[in-house]
Amino acid sequence: MGYPGKNHKQYQPPKRPFELSRIEEETHLVIDYGLRNKREVWKAKEALRRYRKAARDIIALTSSGTEPAKVQAKKDQLIGYLSRMGFLAEDASIDDVLALQVEQQLGRRLQTMVYRSGLARSPKQARQFITHGHVALNGKKVTIPSYMVKRAEENVISYYGKSPLISDLHAERGRIAKTGR
Repeated sequence: MGYPGKNHKQYQPPKRPFELSRIEEETHLVIDYGLRNKREVWKAKEALRRYRKAARDIIALTSSGTEPAKVQAKKDQLIGYLSRMGFLAEDASIDDVLALQVEQQLGRRLQTMVYRSGLARSPKQARQFITHGHVALNGKKVTIPSYMVKRAEENVISYYGKSPLISDLHAERGRIAKTGR
């Protein structure tokens, strides 16, 4: 079973470490989303694997003749979770779960949302603002760039109340306004 306090890997490294097409794809994702390293891409892919496995298990339950009420409850639970997280629409199907892409997973990170909402000039700067404690969700400081923003929390991303960036006169705020973000 293992020691419960020990941290375990949350990802699986690629089976072919020197596959050129995969390396280029991951490099573009790291640059586009301002990630620290490729390990963050692997973590996002691992989360998608878990969602797809749950969807395949639901399909298997359907074909094995399990009670339709149990199958529907599991399906509603999975799709409800993914829609609350912002990955899917409310009326999505199991096929939509199987069609999820890693870009959708990376697009829900706090770092990406801060950049897209115009609070930072680049994804790297968004990461810096978050780790330095300048960003808040609903007034509460969040210092984790990989925090998955729920659909209900999208509109409450702002600067933290005690941050110097809250002032419109701050030099960095002027630069952000000039770049059009």
